[in-house]
Amino acid sequence: MAAVPKQTTMAIKSYKNQAQMLVKNYLLADPFAPYTSILGGILACKVVYDLTDLISSFYIKTYPSLTKIQRVDWNNRGISTTHAIFVSALSLYFVFWSDLFSDPHLTGFMVFRSSQLSTFGLGVSLGYFFSDLAMTLWQYPALGGIEYVIHHLLSGTAVAYSMFTGEAQLYTYMVLISEVTTPEIHLRWYLDTAGMKRSTAYLINGVVIFIGWLIARVLLFGYMFYHVYLHYDQVIKMHAFGFVLVFGVPSALGILNLMWFGKIIKGLAKTLAKRRSWTKELDSEN
Repeated sequence: MAAVPKQTTMAIKSYKNQAQMLVKNYLLADPFAPYTSILGGILACKVVYDLTDLISSFYIKTYPSLTKIQRVDWNNRGISTTHAIFVSALSLYFVFWSDLFSDPHLTGFMVFRSSQLSTFGLGVSLGYFFSDLAMTLWQYPALGGIEYVIHHLLSGTAVAYSMFTGEAQLYTYMVLISEVTTPEIHLRWYLDTAGMKRSTAYLINGVVIFIGWLIARVLLFGYMFYHVYLHYDQVIKMHAFGFVLVFGVPSALGILNLMWFGKIIKGLAKTLAKRRSWTKELDSEN
């Protein structure tokens, strides 16, 4: 194998160093990181949409037979699932493993702490909310009703405020942990669309949704408000608008979550009842 010329190696290293400097000094620099991350989130949504369409065309047998709006919904759910995996993993890290918001030796109040990574992560998430809201409004109400529009407007406002001001990022990430339930919700739709509503996978996924929703979108919201109560002396020092968001947005989202949780319980009960009916039919036939 021929050796790479020294001049070529030096040129590659030079380009690599220049790229690293560009990312460090401009793309991830404090003044530019929020805008870069938002743009990156929007572009990532476009890439994931196209990849979902391409991969599904080759590997999902039922995909070509879907209607145009069903394919749009299918691909849009690919974006939502990817974002959910990214932001829920990042949220779990900041809330339960990172010292950023828990280390008492760090200077400043917990509600005012932030980092380049925490700000960048919120920017990517905001880019997703922009993209998904635009898609929902474009195809309204095929991709979601008014409750989804309200959810995205509230979430986007809270994420944007927290990202640009650096306030209450811990509570923003606590709420974003709820995205951990999104892949299961979309899997339920995928299984239903693919004609697998009677499958064991559909039933198991329904149980996982129930447990995940109870923990991430009901109990965790209660814990968040308890955490706010314990650190109220810090929360009260926030800007008035941020103070309202800390209480208002989780409260509104919590109400929506309880409404959806009621539908999940009814849906799971209906699935279990049908499952028993199908089992009895098979037993009678045998």
